[in-house]
Amino acid sequence: MRLVILDNYDLASEWAAKYICNRIIQFRPGQDRYFTLGLPTGSTPLGCYKKLIEYHKNGDLSFKYVKTFNMDEYVGLPRNHPESYHSYMWNNFFKHIDIDPNNAHILDGNATDLQAECDAFEKKIKEAGGIDLFVGGIGPDGHIAFNEPGSSLVSRTRLKTLAMDTILANAKYFDGDLSKVPTMALTVGVGTVMDAREVMILITGAHKAFALYKAIEEGVNHMWTVSAFQQHPRTIFVCDEDATLELRVKTVKYFKGHQRD
Repeated sequence: MRLVILDNYDLASEWAAKYICNRIIQFRPGQDRYFTLGLPTGSTPLGCYKKLIEYHKNGDLSFKYVKTFNMDEYVGLPRNHPESYHSYMWNNFFKHIDIDPNNAHILDGNATDLQAECDAFEKKIKEAGGIDLFVGGIGPDGHIAFNEPGSSLVSRTRLKTLAMDTILANAKYFDGDLSKVPTMALTVGVGTVMDAREVMILITGAHKAFALYKAIEEGVNHMWTVSAFQQHPRTIFVCDEDATLELRVKTVKYFKGHQRD
């Protein structure tokens, strides 16, 4: 496990974007060899997406032979709703790059049979050869995707009821009106993300500091689902200084001493 600590949000976002860019370029994707990327939503990855768009516009990075799988989507929110994760991904990332829309996979929260939709998503990941790099963020309660506290650490893509903490955190996107916030979502499972060949978790801000502490300094615990990635052979936590506020000084010194570009 690696913990990469940058001075601030912008530098953490840039480091993560460079890492993704380098992974894609080193992979040398082509017509018969696609790089498969798992992607998150929320406020944390926005800086990373902006940098990736910049690399693409500069001619340094192409997504022509990249397939993406998003972590989650709200249930019952129209696809064209401004707060749906379909809208988020297209407005903040996909429409600015050269990805084939057929290769950008997002769960359909309005599917007639939600379980069949989840099963089909798992099948598509398998058919794509698995995820090469899964990028994720976490909530203040340590959840990854919508794997809320208490979720099984071997869970697969499924329907989940959202915790009140998550609903409250997402209310800012719905004019602060709790009644407008979806209470259910489709989400990849912890096990789905664990199957990826590599996982990168973005954690920024003092409000995520306790979650980072639980993720790396305490044991694996299904009440803090991000802690499961202690057991993944290739996990990188990318954070800013504010997110390290709850860590022991010796933990920070240890990882900074092993830091490399």
